[in-house]
Amino acid sequence: MSSSRSVIIAGATGLVGDELLHQLLGDPDVSHIHVVTRRPIQIVSEKIIVHQSSDLSVTHWQPQWPVPLQGYIALGTTRKDAGSRKALEAVDYHLVVKVARMMAVVGVKHLAVVSSMLSHPWSPSHYLRCKGKMEQALGEMGFERLLVARPGPLLGDRSQPRSDEQRLQRIMPMLSPFLSGPLADFEPVEAVRVARAMVATLSESQWPGRVDYRVLPGRALNRF
Repeated sequence: MSSSRSVIIAGATGLVGDELLHQLLGDPDVSHIHVVTRRPIQIVSEKIIVHQSSDLSVTHWQPQWPVPLQGYIALGTTRKDAGSRKALEAVDYHLVVKVARMMAVVGVKHLAVVSSMLSHPWSPSHYLRCKGKMEQALGEMGFERLLVARPGPLLGDRSQPRSDEQRLQRIMPMLSPFLSGPLADFEPVEAVRVARAMVATLSESQWPGRVDYRVLPGRALNRF
């Protein structure tokens, strides 16, 4: 990885995405941050180049912009917010895959994406099945590096709090002592730790054994 790099991020207005944006803004080695978004972002910086569109597409690219070799995707919704199983799948599977393809077109070689613990393309859970299918599709795109973060319940301040996460945050202090060993991946993780892990791991000079696909489970994310 060169000392100066350009990156692109989708989902910067969400919980993990906002932390990713702050992590990247604070990285002196990052020269340009392309933010693909539906809504305006509140942060202003000379590093940031905003691509705002309803379908998260990039329609204009200036020839003087360095190619973003790193991409970050932190898109996701819930059944309640989406309104239906089909609408959830449209975001958590189809939109993420579409954005990943767009990032590959603009030059991304190393991609990091937020998924979920227990994700699997054949999961009985529709939500986890969508996440698993998304991971599978991205794994077939030929990125030189693909990093999948699979956090447990997320901790942090959302602009629109989720009632289930608020309830979980109240009871987790009582449950945490029991979440060890195989259950460690179920422990809640702060969004800032997920973002820190994604940026640090994707930017490592070499990956163990030069593998092209890595998964960071909850227990690994909580170490950052």
